[in-house]
Amino acid sequence: MAPAIGASGASISSDLSPPFRNRVHFDLEDFSMQESSSPTSTSHRSTTSTSAKFAVEGISHSERWQETQAFIERIRARVAKVVVGQEVVVERLLIALFTGGHVLLQGVPGLAKTLLVSALAKSIHLHFSRIQFTVDLLPSDIVGSEILDQKTSEFRVHRGPIFTNLLLADEINRAAPKVQSALLEAMQEHKVTIGNTTFKLPAPFLVIATQNPVEQSGTFELPEAQLDRFMLCHRLSYPTPDQEREVLRRNSKLGIRREGESAVARTEFDVLEQESVGTAEQLIGAMEGVQEVFVSDTFTDHVVDIVNRTRRDPRLDFGCSPRAGIALIKASRARAMIHGRYYVIPEDLYALAEDVMLHRIRLNYEALADGLTGPQVLQEMLSDVGGSSTRQAS
Repeated sequence: MAPAIGASGASISSDLSPPFRNRVHFDLEDFSMQESSSPTSTSHRSTTSTSAKFAVEGISHSERWQETQAFIERIRARVAKVVVGQEVVVERLLIALFTGGHVLLQGVPGLAKTLLVSALAKSIHLHFSRIQFTVDLLPSDIVGSEILDQKTSEFRVHRGPIFTNLLLADEINRAAPKVQSALLEAMQEHKVTIGNTTFKLPAPFLVIATQNPVEQSGTFELPEAQLDRFMLCHRLSYPTPDQEREVLRRNSKLGIRREGESAVARTEFDVLEQESVGTAEQLIGAMEGVQEVFVSDTFTDHVVDIVNRTRRDPRLDFGCSPRAGIALIKASRARAMIHGRYYVIPEDLYALAEDVMLHRIRLNYEALADGLTGPQVLQEMLSDVGGSSTRQAS
């Protein structure tokens, strides 16, 4: 059974500039990607066999595929009940959840970041924890510590809030570097060490960190090693006037909540439904679905090309690490599945490039003196391979 193809997928070839369009041909009927320039190449033969494989699996697993698509739509509908707009952010969080990545959200306060993550966690019946990072926070406040039990005169382990499924690290750049580094082992290896004992974290484990890009007083810049461990860095924008009117309309209807002989004004957190719309098995099915999405050799070549351009560009102090290429492939596969496709297309690469790559590059002083910005430099690189960043429209 063929998946539904949206208008963006059907018209993608006409939206590409000649350098990319001449090198890749997309067949939307049999989910194949064929290199027009060398139809007898090894890449073409492996593409054809893989295409046939997915055509068979598309039939045998059509019921599971439909269930996964319905699962995703139920999550989006549940989140939309309490969060107005922010569809792109929801998509990015689902991408990270389905691929085991982590997300850094940059935006001013009041854009419903905590509400969004809480709604997502309750939608899939995941455990959610929130840590407000401050300058006096200690590593033990995150991972836990050993506590002396006076009754038994023995040490026992007290596990910290990091033992959860979705961890919201609010204003992560307000904590000292020593505290920020406490997340490194957890984010990369999904385990933490307390004393002499190593503990595995619950699965799935997703860190969603936030930072205010405007206020820099009393903050510590995230080290490059930690930035590189975030699969995506999404920059939130203000809601549109229509969305903000809807926010005000919903807020005015919240009313109050009685508590004994008193009452308090209700908030958006009070209207979060506790019943989940998906199960752990459906989440596993979505993760498996990502692994079945087809990636052509040509698509991989363009990912390698774009990543290597960041390393050779004289305007950058340093380029992207291999993690950027891995993240682009993983995120593109997850986005393709979310959009109902068994295969990736250039639109996935261009839509995700800014969120995956921008926090992994740094302009040198000469480029900054010339008034250049990271998005401008990245846009030029994408234009050289026939595309453009479409993050805001995706």
